Amino acid sequence: MAAGKPFVMKPVVILGVFVADTAYRADRQPRMGETLLGNSFKLGPGGKGSNQAVAAGKLGADITFLTRLGVDAFADMAKHTWEAASVKSAVIDTPDSYTGAAYIFVEEGTGNNAIIVSPGAAMLISPADIEAHAGLIRSAGVFVTQLEQPIDAALKALEIARAAGVTTILNPAPAATLPDSIYALCDYVTPNESEAEGLTGITVASVDDARRAADRLLAKGVGAVIVTLGEKGALLHSKGRSDHVGAVNAGPVVETTGAGDAFNGGLAAALAKGVEPLEAVRFACAVAGISVTRPGTAPSMPTLQEVEALLARA
Repeated sequence: MAAGKPFVMKPVVILGVFVADTAYRADRQPRMGETLLGNSFKLGPGGKGSNQAVAAGKLGADITFLTRLGVDAFADMAKHTWEAASVKSAVIDTPDSYTGAAYIFVEEGTGNNAIIVSPGAAMLISPADIEAHAGLIRSAGVFVTQLEQPIDAALKALEIARAAGVTTILNPAPAATLPDSIYALCDYVTPNESEAEGLTGITVASVDDARRAADRLLAKGVGAVIVTLGEKGALLHSKGRSDHVGAVNAGPVVETTGAGDAFNGGLAAALAKGVEPLEAVRFACAVAGISVTRPGTAPSMPTLQEVEALLARA
């Protein structure tokens, strides 16, 4: 994504969930029945789909986020967050429910995390909601979804996008059992190591393991598989081609919570600009590499200028 390179910007549409992140940092997790004093607390915007939309928006993508929200203070937080990141929204207001929230524990010494998500109104997203926004999805160049909202809604959106010739990305997170029909609707599936294992039954502890898992997903009908490998980067695997892209180091790791969302938002933004897939994966690795040097999820997402500067140094 070099500066000055000519491209036609295609719109990105992301279906997903916004939640308010309540992040607690402590030396360790409490055991059941135990109370610990934490080191810090922070309230901020989160949700995989929303984080991905913020990442894409800060990278200059023409991005619209589709979701349901309650009518409450957390919904106001969502809308302010999207406005600041130049994310357009297609929100279905749901006053009889609540805007989602997440508990995030961050281990102080490592930055590793454990998360509980309560999606609230977003769990009410239905295939009928998707049909009502079919025109928006058909207008996209790239469509992205995850599995925090109901799977039948994600499936309907992927069907509409695929029928319209839109490039489709499924980030299969959190891990879930998927209908076999969903795979052939996906140009890209982007699991991390544990999600790849959940989808295929193959333990992913190395790049070669990731290749074996990716082959199993290709056999289900996926166009290409991108397995994110944390500090080992990512694997782009398709029929006849397999490329391991190393991680792009931007500095000491502070928190890994938003790394996968940074990667997927970066991937969508790059593909929407017409970037070749291997270069898009490297760009996405750089986005994720910067995000883990900062606390939080949506607030950790870098700008295009920061990513381009990192890639120039790397």
